[in-house]
Amino acid sequence: MIRILEFQSNKETIMNRTLGISGVEETVAAIIEDVKNNGDSALFRYCEKFDKARLDSLEVTQDEIDAAESCVDLGIIETMRSAAENIEAYHRKQVRTNFIVNERNGVVLGQKITPIEKVGLYIPGGTAAYPSTVLMNCIPAKIAGCKEIFIATPASGGTVNPLILAAAGLMGIRRIFKIGGAQAAAAMAFGTASVPKADKIFGPGNAYFTEAKRQLFGVVGIDIIAGPSEILIIADAASNPAHIAADMLSQAEHDVNARAILVTDSVSLARSVRQELENQIPLLPRSEIARASVDGCGMIVLTPSIRAALEIANEIAPEHLELCLDNPFDYLDSVRNAGSVFLGRYCPEVLGDYYAGPNHTLPTSGSARYSSPLSVDDFVKKTQFTYYTRDALCEAKDAVTRFAGIEGLHAHARSVSIRFEEGSL
Repeated sequence: MIRILEFQSNKETIMNRTLGISGVEETVAAIIEDVKNNGDSALFRYCEKFDKARLDSLEVTQDEIDAAESCVDLGIIETMRSAAENIEAYHRKQVRTNFIVNERNGVVLGQKITPIEKVGLYIPGGTAAYPSTVLMNCIPAKIAGCKEIFIATPASGGTVNPLILAAAGLMGIRRIFKIGGAQAAAAMAFGTASVPKADKIFGPGNAYFTEAKRQLFGVVGIDIIAGPSEILIIADAASNPAHIAADMLSQAEHDVNARAILVTDSVSLARSVRQELENQIPLLPRSEIARASVDGCGMIVLTPSIRAALEIANEIAPEHLELCLDNPFDYLDSVRNAGSVFLGRYCPEVLGDYYAGPNHTLPTSGSARYSSPLSVDDFVKKTQFTYYTRDALCEAKDAVTRFAGIEGLHAHARSVSIRFEEGSL
C-alpha cells in the first residue's frame, strides 16, 4: 500500500531517488569494449544471448517493414498519423533561424543553424512496445533536417514489434537495426560493418543502455540521461480521487522503479486516493509492475497549502507535473522545475505521452532543474561567425591587446598587433 507522508518530517525519504543495479557499470564497460573491438560479431553474440535470436542480418529488411505495415490495423495507423500531425505542428514552432548582427561599422556577427548529420534513435523494447517514441524522436529530427536517421531496437526472438516498424514506416525511416541495450549504444557510437556511426544518440532505455550512453558521451553526442518515469500531481480536496489514482497508475505501470507522487493539502483526498489505488491496481494487466512501483516508489505527501505543494514540486523537479486544480494558469508562473506541466482537471499526463504535441522525452531524476524536454534544438548545432574589416580591427586593437596582457597571453596580443606593423598588409 502506498505511503502517506508529511513533508517536513520525511523530506529525505521524499527527495531520495537512489537506484542501483549491482555491476551495471562494469558489465556495460565490457560490452562497449567488446563491440568496439569486434563489431558485428559481438552484436550477433549479444542478440543470441539477450534476445534469443540467431540472426543472419542485423538490419531489418524491406520485406519485414512491408509485412509489419500490412498487419497493423488501419485504425492504429490513422491514430499514429493524427498524433504525428499534432507533434509536428508543435515542434515546427521550435525551429530557429540564422541571424546576423551588423551594428558597428566593419563588423558582422552572426549565428548559423546546421542540422546534425547522422542521428541514431533508440526505441526500447522489453515489457512494452513504444511506437510513440518513434514519433517523438523522428519528427523533430526530420524537422531539423538531419540527413541520416536510423533506429536501433531490440528484436525478441529475432522479430521487431510490428508497431515499431509501422511507426518507423510512417516516418519514412527505412534503416532499422535489431540491437538493444548497451550494445546498441556502442554500435551507434563506434559504427560497425552493418551499423552506421552516429554523431548523436537519442532515446530512452533500460539501466544498461542509459549507463552506456553515459560512458560513451564524448565519443558520441547524447540527448539526456533518462531515469525511470515520474509523475507528481498537485491536487486539492475538490479533486476526484479515482482520476488522481488513474493518473498515478499511468506512470506506475511503466516500471517497478517509476515514481508516482501525489502532493495535497487534503487528508481526506489522500486517504481516498490510497483506497482508489488499491481498487484499481488489480484491474490492470500490468498489475504486478504497478503494485511494485506504487508500494516501493510511490507516495502521497501532505502539505499545509497548495502554494507549499508547488515549492515541494520545485524541489523534486518531476518529469511530469499535473496541476489538478481550478484556475491552473494562476499557478503556472510558480512552477520553476518540471519537464512538462499538465493543467486542469481534464488534462491527464497521458495526453503528453501520445497525442497533444509537446515531446514526451523529458528530464528525469531531478534534472528538470537544469535541462529541458527533447526538441528540434537537440538535433541542430549553432555555429557563431565573426567578420572584421581592417579599420574595425584597428578600433578594437587596444582593448583586445590590453585584455590579452591582463591574462598574460602575449601571443594572443601579438596576433592583433602584428597586422598593424610596418610592411604588414
